[in-house]
This record gives sequence, C-alpha cells and structure tokens, in this order.
Amino acid sequence: MKNLYLLGGGGHCKSCIDVIESQGEYKICGIFDNHEKIGQQVLGYKIIDTDENIYNYVLPENHFLITVGQIKSPDLRIKLFNLNLNFATIISKRAYVSSYAKVGRGTIVMHDSLINAGAIVGDNCIINSKALIEHDAIVGDHCHISTGAIINGDCKVGDKTFIGSNTVVKNGRLIPPNSILSYGEKA
Repeated sequence: MKNLYLLGGGGHCKSCIDVIESQGEYKICGIFDNHEKIGQQVLGYKIIDTDENIYNYVLPENHFLITVGQIKSPDLRIKLFNLNLNFATIISKRAYVSSYAKVGRGTIVMHDSLINAGAIVGDNCIINSKALIEHDAIVGDHCHISTGAIINGDCKVGDKTFIGSNTVVKNGRLIPPNSILSYGEKA
C-alpha cells in the first residue's frame, strides 16, 4: 500500500477517509491541520503537523490528498494544491468511472458517483457521493460537484465552481468559472 497524507481534518476529511479505506490502495499516515489540533484524531488517524511543515514529509513514496471541503470558496483548496505535492487521485470502489473518461490529479470521486464515457474531470475536484457526470461533460479544475448533483451530457462547468446537492445542469449548458449553484437548482 502507498503512503497517503491528508490535508485538512474536518468533516469532509471523514468522508474521504471512508472512501480511502474502502479503496484499499493507500495507507493513511497522518493528517495536517491547524497547530491547535495537533495530537487530535479523526476516525482514529492522528493530526500530526501543520501545512507549514508539510515539506518535511515530501518523499518520493509519499502521496497527498486535500481533504478540506469546498462550499463558498475554493481558495484554501487551491492554495494547498499550489504546494505542488505528489497528489493522489482517489476513486471509490463503489463509484463507476468509464474507461473512456478522464479524472485529474488530486481529485476524489466519492461513493456511488458515476462518470460516463467521454467526460473529463479536472484537477483538485470533489465529485461527491451519488453525483453524475454524464457523457462528454467537462468539469474544470478546483470544482465541487456536490451530493446527488447531475451534470448532463455535453455540459461545461468552469473552474472553481460549486454545484450544490441535487442540482441538475441541463444538457449542453455552460456554467461560467467561479459559479455557485445552490441546493436543488436547475440550470
């Protein structure tokens, strides 16, 4: 199993841990968070250090995953991604990703998500539980496609966009960069 360090020890981290454990490809070696949280645990995994010291852990055999969530702003996730570490791409064993789809570096595809043929998902994205990315859709970098959201065929979702739970984006739509679509919205 490959070594994996997590960046962020909040609620989203818990969901990521569940996916990582079910995948069986990585061994979680520790979590990075704020100084005051060092020594605390998230689902049995210790918060070992802060982001300022992350380069002490950069070795060829170590991989990293950003486990900070994203709702209102992708800024923290982007800042962490710009550390240019050896980011893992994590795909739940309960997800389906077509062999004709592409998923970027540092992206996590959560349980029961589906990414269909011809779809492209960028770097540092969250494809949350039960999300659907249909054929030939493009999701830019640093996006969060939330729980149960549907991105229909031929859609283009711009970088740094948040698509809320149960949102449906109609076939062929263009969602501009930096957009926020609320819960259950139809676009």
